Amino acid sequence: MDEVQLAERLIAYDTSGRPGLQHAMDFVAGWLEGCDVAVRRVEVGGRSAIVARVGSGPRRLLYHGHLDVVPGHSEQFVPRVEGGRLIGRGAYDMKAALASMMLSVADLAKGLDGAQVELLVVPDEERAEPGENCTEMLVRDGLRADFVVCGEPTDMQVGSEAKGVLMLSVEVRGTSAHGSTPWLGENAVLGAVDLYRRIERLPFAGASTPLLPTPSISLGRMSGGDAVNKVPDRCRMDIDIRYLRGQDPAGVLAQVRGLDPEASVDVILERPPAYVAPDHPMVLALISSASAHEPSTTSVGRDGASDAVAFLSVGTPAVEFGPRGGGHHGPHEHVEIDSLGAYRRTLTDFARAVAASGVPAEEASA
Repeated sequence: MDEVQLAERLIAYDTSGRPGLQHAMDFVAGWLEGCDVAVRRVEVGGRSAIVARVGSGPRRLLYHGHLDVVPGHSEQFVPRVEGGRLIGRGAYDMKAALASMMLSVADLAKGLDGAQVELLVVPDEERAEPGENCTEMLVRDGLRADFVVCGEPTDMQVGSEAKGVLMLSVEVRGTSAHGSTPWLGENAVLGAVDLYRRIERLPFAGASTPLLPTPSISLGRMSGGDAVNKVPDRCRMDIDIRYLRGQDPAGVLAQVRGLDPEASVDVILERPPAYVAPDHPMVLALISSASAHEPSTTSVGRDGASDAVAFLSVGTPAVEFGPRGGGHHGPHEHVEIDSLGAYRRTLTDFARAVAASGVPAEEASA
């Protein structure tokens, strides 16, 4: 299989739920085993992950991919090629990257001395529920590497910085009244909309870093009211705040709570920002390998979060790096086909460069 054919196989699995994820995991494990790659199935927290390993030596790289996707319509799980693009749910985030990672690992299985490369495939990177996901549990249980590459969407750039996550559930209260006399009540839905607009103007929203110009604030869900002829007295909204390195999430939360002391504000999920120095030796080595295939590659900031933070929390440098594309989580999600071969070759070249560099593992992760 080439990169497109393998990506098409992965996209065809509806991995927004457990049944499709299980079938896709079985396929990935079987495909890798068919390429003489050592594969280990790991059960953590009632979920199944895959760890594949090739090579030998003192240095240890880890390529990280996830099979789960956000929900999509049935037609989005029928991949198609149009105008040099592979289109489908998960094409950009991140099944095409995972396909290229699998092919790179298969390439490296033919011979790699001086370094080990592990491919970790997890089923739950997209989750937004409280509690640890597979990567966090595996890291807590001792999973380590000298450097981690997460195949998230970066357009062939090396994402050395990413925003933190602060997801909030906010409940706004009003006063009910008859729908024919709304002036006698206080509409909680309108109050919630007004509160959201005020959150957008809070001081933390004006911050920036050299790689990221601004935090982001998104109203993801809203529900309020129980009858059309009644002024709603309760409204709940879930807000996705992505804050920057150097910002205190507790301070951001205090700013939000300070806008309306009567509103209830609870934290759904919090993840810290990600950061690896752009001049880290491994970052520079990855940029060098990518530049042979994509001359514009450099270090960039990333708006989204990833499992890189799990590794960073224990001192393991981790970056995001994926092929070119667009529209992730949207109706026109796609990956640029001509970037897939470049991505695969970059990962293979990077592993061979690290294996041949003679840099001790402890220096590489310093």
